[in-house]
Amino acid sequence: MLTEADVLAALKGVKDPELHRDLVDLGMVKDVRIGEGTIALTVNLTTPACPLKGQIEREVRGALESRLGAAWKLTITMSAEVRGKANFESGDIPGVKNVLAVGSGKGGVGKSTMAASIAFGLKSYGAKVGLMDADVYGPSIPTLVGVHDRPMARGERIQPLVTQGLKVMSMGFLVEPERAVIMRGPMLHGIMQQFLRQVDWGDLDYLIIDLPPGTGDVPLTLSQTLPLTGAVVVCTPQEVALADAVRALAMFRQLKVSILGVIENMSFFELPDGSRQFLFGEGGARRMAERQEVPFLGEVPLQVRIRERGDVGELSRVLDEDAPSRPYVRHVVEQLAAQISLRNLKSPKLPKLEILS
Repeated sequence: MLTEADVLAALKGVKDPELHRDLVDLGMVKDVRIGEGTIALTVNLTTPACPLKGQIEREVRGALESRLGAAWKLTITMSAEVRGKANFESGDIPGVKNVLAVGSGKGGVGKSTMAASIAFGLKSYGAKVGLMDADVYGPSIPTLVGVHDRPMARGERIQPLVTQGLKVMSMGFLVEPERAVIMRGPMLHGIMQQFLRQVDWGDLDYLIIDLPPGTGDVPLTLSQTLPLTGAVVVCTPQEVALADAVRALAMFRQLKVSILGVIENMSFFELPDGSRQFLFGEGGARRMAERQEVPFLGEVPLQVRIRERGDVGELSRVLDEDAPSRPYVRHVVEQLAAQISLRNLKSPKLPKLEILS
C-alpha cells in the first residue's frame, strides 16, 4: 500500500537547480494524494518566475517513475509561493516580502526603464508587485507606466495608484510636471519615510524601488530605513558607465546591501539583416560582473520599440508575445527572481529561545 512517505522518499535527491537543495527538505512538495493507480502532488516553487520550472517538473516525474514504477498515472501541479527573508526585522514593511533597489552609477543608462520592466515582468508571472519611484529629482516612472493621477488618502494611509495590477507611487504624482524638486537630506529622508511607511502597499511579493542615479542621499536613507532584500545595478557596456557602475556596487557593499546582480542595457542594436552592432562596446557589463564577483542577470538590446512604448506610457508592452524585447526582459526577470530566492534561502534563521519558568 503506497503512502505519502513513500512518495516523498522517492523524491529525495531531486534538487532545485538554482537553490541546490532537496525539494522535500525545502518543503516544496505539497498536497500528495494517492488513489487507485494514481499519484497527484503539487510542487510549490519559491517564485512564479522560476526559470527552470520545466526542468524541475521533468526531474520530479522521472524520479517517481524510476523509483515507484511507470504504471502510476502522475499528476504534477506546478505552483509558486514567493518567500521573504527567514527573519523579518523591525524595519520591514508589513506585508511586503521583498524590497529591491534598482540603481546605477550614472544617468542615461535606462535604469528607470529597467526598474519598470522588472516590475511588469514579475507581475506577468503572477506575482504581487509594487513600484516605488525614489528618483525624486527626475521621476520618470509616471511617464513610463502611463499614470498621472493624484493619489488619494484613506484614513492616514496614502493609496498607491494602480495600473494593470501594479501598485505605483512617485513624487511625479505630487508635483506639477514643470516644477523643479529642490530638497536636501532631511527632506529626502521624510519623503522616503512617507513613501515606505504611509503608503498602503498591502501584501506584496516584491516592491521595486527605482533609485536616483549615483551614490547620493536616497540609497543611504533607504539602507538605514529598512532592510533591503538586495540591489540591482544597471549599466551599459561603455567603459565610462562601467566605471560608475563599479562605484555603485561599492556603495551598496559599504551600506551592507546584498547585490543581486548587474543588468547590461543597450547591449547591441540588431540590424535588419539580423546582425548585431555593438554601439557601446561588447560584453563589458558581463566582464565587470565577473571581476566584481556578482551575478550577471542578462542583457537587453537597444530597441526603438522599448523607447516608443515607454514614451507613451505603455512600457508593459515590451512583454507582449510579439515584442522583440520579450525574451531578453523575461530572462532578466527570471534570473533576478532566482537570485532573490537564493538570497532568502541564505538568510540565517534566528535560534528559538525557550523561557523556562
